[in-house]
Amino acid sequence: MKKLFFFVLLINLLPALGGCGGGSDAAQPVTRVASILSDQPTDGDIAFDPVNNSFTVTRGPSALFFGIDDSAPNSPEYRAFLDFPLDGSTGEEVVPASAFIVSASLEVFVNEVNFAVTVPTLVDLVTYPLSGIEVADYDSPPLLTQSVEFFPSDQGAYVSIDVTSLMREAQRHALSDLQLRFILDLAVSNGFVSIDDSPTVTLTAPQLTVAYRY
Repeated sequence: MKKLFFFVLLINLLPALGGCGGGSDAAQPVTRVASILSDQPTDGDIAFDPVNNSFTVTRGPSALFFGIDDSAPNSPEYRAFLDFPLDGSTGEEVVPASAFIVSASLEVFVNEVNFAVTVPTLVDLVTYPLSGIEVADYDSPPLLTQSVEFFPSDQGAYVSIDVTSLMREAQRHALSDLQLRFILDLAVSNGFVSIDDSPTVTLTAPQLTVAYRY
């Protein structure tokens, strides 16, 4: 008698269970992937000359530098800047402002790594004018910082950097661009890296890849 009761109960519940399952699947967000090349004219680097106490700002170069070239005394320190529009303003793919970031990675092509067996680097999430970097951006307060290391073996190769935390922070601040600054870790005194940023060679251009749910 108990078996018959539970069987009848199961039969009565099946339509309701089926309806709940279908509605849940339909509401699931879809994971999408966006690939975005950096805005090369807005990329750049800034060099600080400690002897003359002066800055040299270079906007849109074919190669970006960061670190210190210690081949000569009192060499300038370079800091590099990359800009990735998230709103499609440069014709690249869009990451919606309300999207949940699953993961984000940055791929750069390294031209050279010199003057150290390891170049500890800070990658800062920053904001700077879309018209281009200015002297004030050399030392502006970052919104968030993470670490990465470059090695001589990276020279002439692609390097992938996990920037998920930086991308999530950019979304939290509702930024229309992911703007990053590369600095030689302040704990070390030498190391120099060059990243390719040729305006007509997309194969080696810095590229941001974002997986998101929306």
